[in-house]
Amino acid sequence: MTTFTIDQENAITAFATAEEAAASSATPFDNFASQKELAVLAKAWPADRLVAIFNSLTGVTPVESFKSAQAATSRIWKQIQSSGEAAQPETEPAKPKAAKKAKGGARAAKGKATKKAPAAKAAPKAKKGAKAEEAGAPREGSKTAQVVAMLQRKNGATISEIMDKMGWQRHTVRGFMAGAMKKAGYEVESFKPEGGERSYRLPK
Repeated sequence: MTTFTIDQENAITAFATAEEAAASSATPFDNFASQKELAVLAKAWPADRLVAIFNSLTGVTPVESFKSAQAATSRIWKQIQSSGEAAQPETEPAKPKAAKKAKGGARAAKGKATKKAPAAKAAPKAKKGAKAEEAGAPREGSKTAQVVAMLQRKNGATISEIMDKMGWQRHTVRGFMAGAMKKAGYEVESFKPEGGERSYRLPK
């Protein structure tokens, strides 16, 4: 099932699977695979963001406002779903499905997308040692540095603590751990204490 991600710059990208979306993104993002999931995300977004997202899509007539968030998500979903499906490989099913980069969910570049996915997967393998060395010193003040500081505590940090600290949603935290932290060379331990909630920490 095609999974879409949207980052803080409102750039929408289509991926073949949710796992591929998490592994390919180095920045915090929200993801959705249905209109219902998009509607849930939209509840936390201001009305002007929904307008900006819709107006950034290719082939649409710009609008100034929507009657409701439901109307906005319905129109956004209809547009990006067709874009995502159109970007799926049709003539070469034997090749791995690659991420379809499409700003606003519309401009999918087939040729470039098929070349990007293998490179993204091969990079950690070739530079694992280098990234592991860099992992100890992420850029000061960056999101990665803030999360690393929390995970280096004795008991790590719960998903709720990370959500509160970073202002993220639950699935954004999970995606960051599986994507950005992994790309930076960190091996994050995920555990759930008896009677507690999902937590993360970095091994000593």
